[in-house]
Amino acid sequence: MASGVRRLGTLLRERLLDVLRLLDTVPAPRGRERTAAHRLRGWCADRWPHVAWQVLEHGPEGGSLIADHGAGPLLYSHLDTSLDRDGPGTPLVTGDTTPVGPLDVTGDRVTGFGLGVARGPVAAALVAFAEAGAGRLLLAGSGTHRRGDGITGLDAYTGSYPLPRSAIVAKCGPPTLLWHEPGALYLTVRVTGRSGAAMLAESATPPGGVIASAGVVLAELAHWRADYLAADPRTGQTGRACGIGAVSGGWPEKPDLLPARLRVDLYVVAGDPVEPKELAAGLADRLRARCARSALRDCAVEVEAEPVASAAATPADAPVVTAARTAWLDEFGAPPPPLTGWTGSTDGVVLRAHGVDTVRLGPQAGPAADDPRRDALSLTRLTAYARLYRRLLTESPA
Repeated sequence: MASGVRRLGTLLRERLLDVLRLLDTVPAPRGRERTAAHRLRGWCADRWPHVAWQVLEHGPEGGSLIADHGAGPLLYSHLDTSLDRDGPGTPLVTGDTTPVGPLDVTGDRVTGFGLGVARGPVAAALVAFAEAGAGRLLLAGSGTHRRGDGITGLDAYTGSYPLPRSAIVAKCGPPTLLWHEPGALYLTVRVTGRSGAAMLAESATPPGGVIASAGVVLAELAHWRADYLAADPRTGQTGRACGIGAVSGGWPEKPDLLPARLRVDLYVVAGDPVEPKELAAGLADRLRARCARSALRDCAVEVEAEPVASAAATPADAPVVTAARTAWLDEFGAPPPPLTGWTGSTDGVVLRAHGVDTVRLGPQAGPAADDPRRDALSLTRLTAYARLYRRLLTESPA
């Protein structure tokens, strides 16, 4: 490797670590990223004063970092993390209430909270943009899928600024290029009987309360999930996925009351066109038929669909995809591997819905060996993606 290239790689690595260390000190829970966005803007303005860094505020506490170098594509990632570091829902997901440790760098490995979603790619995108001198940057607030109708950073941006013809989504993912991403939706299952008292089991419908028969519902959902996945037509690069993310019912502070309602929440991914209402109606019919043969026979069953985004694809020969293939080949010495069955949905689908040709690429993250709440990334690989993003900003169509 030439000494100039080696020095450039060292400089990028140092700047990436500077950004990662800063991000690790500022929480950015979804919808409350404003403090982190302003802190990051001030930090960037000190280091790259030739760039007009701005914070786009949205909602009560949301915020996105934006900047513009002029002609070129949009480089996109998001500031918020999938989990809140100390949020009330985090222990329910992780099963761990101990404090999460700080960022750690050991050799080529960096580990920390939120690196996979999405601080690793954010750092690479930020450094790449500052070095490129071309294109636009959007590090959006509220970029992770979450229930609620609050405005996202991408919504605020598309409502305030004209979009370019092409975009690069900087997110962790498979070791290849993505130009086709699946859509996603939430399904809410509610099974409702009659409440009662724990000391009088027969006072509830069904006797003992609806939660006592939750296994009937969960077993049927498992059968439905298997059928849903088996019907996957594997459209383009994408596939189907489905999982139960939450089960709830009753009042933890007063468990002597038997609840009338069981609620189950599912996350559903589809690369093929799926009509959410039809999917919900079909699942409701199955659950009603199964409950009718059980202690839940006198309970009402409802399934509600909440669309998140529809699957969307950029043509495989679009200029931004072609440019990304060429850059990938030059960086890694081989073409991007083919991919089918991908089930990760990001804001790339939103950009494509606005008519923006979009390609997604980013490093691969995994759980840290000592704490699965922390992600691990290769700094060498992260630096390579920073070089890719920088090149695409200068060589892709605006």
